[in-house]
Amino acid sequence: MTDSEGGDRRRDGPSDVSGTDAPDEAEGTREPSNGRTDRGEEPPSGVVGWLKWFWTADRGWVIYLRDVTTSVTAVLVIGLLLFAISGIWPPMVAVESGSMEPNMERGDLVFVVDNDRFTPENAPVHDGQSTGVLPTDRAAEAGYTKFNGYGDVIVFQRDGRRDLTPVIHRAVLWVEDGENWYDRANPAYMGSASNCEQLNHCPAPHAGFITLGDANPAYDQHRGLSAPVKPEWIIGTAEVKVPYLGNVRLFFSELSSSSVPAQPAAADGQSASVDGPENTTITAGSQTNATATTGHTRPAI
Repeated sequence: MTDSEGGDRRRDGPSDVSGTDAPDEAEGTREPSNGRTDRGEEPPSGVVGWLKWFWTADRGWVIYLRDVTTSVTAVLVIGLLLFAISGIWPPMVAVESGSMEPNMERGDLVFVVDNDRFTPENAPVHDGQSTGVLPTDRAAEAGYTKFNGYGDVIVFQRDGRRDLTPVIHRAVLWVEDGENWYDRANPAYMGSASNCEQLNHCPAPHAGFITLGDANPAYDQHRGLSAPVKPEWIIGTAEVKVPYLGNVRLFFSELSSSSVPAQPAAADGQSASVDGPENTTITAGSQTNATATTGHTRPAI
């Protein structure tokens, strides 16, 4: 009886191992079947299912990709919102030099708005439409200030040329075509000019704005930076500045420009002296203007 039971027991032992434990081990080594993931999860189905899986999965590479996607999306949303408000792209420019100090300094990031978006009262009218810019003389009468000074600060294309870098300076006067604007100008910013004939762009060759960098000794037009700024040359008006943030943009601009071969010096190295509160020499190709960077360019402003 004992032997028989032992024999049965011996026969049952191997049968239990091979019939129960072995198949379990084999199943553990086989690849997942029936479309399951390696964690035994049902794979997502449909667009909604995959999106839900992407935003809830805890795998390392998914988390990394999710963080990158979230960051890029946030930047795009903010950019689109700023574009919707400003009406121009890009809506931000970085100040690169000191011609607008102390009201704008190198490294400031400036938010620019299309001058047709928020039209101030008493803005000059040209060809039946408001220019959307209030110059210093009219702003002083209305008590209208921007960046600690009377009048709008504008970003404009010099002489309307897209191949030149934009400028960010203050609009100080509106002049009509053929106007002798010498008597309306501030003598402190006309150098040694004693009459209209000695003042560059006087009489005015066309209607436009006379502009000035807050830290500069003379009007841009007298210095030869640009003719009176036509409304269509204006990119927008500066509205808000954020200190230091523009340094990031400037860093990459300088990095990219350092890899470009240096350009030849201006012909004959010509320079023009401007007399004013501070005598400065303006050398072609090295004008001391505040510079805004937009897109892939480095506007000298």
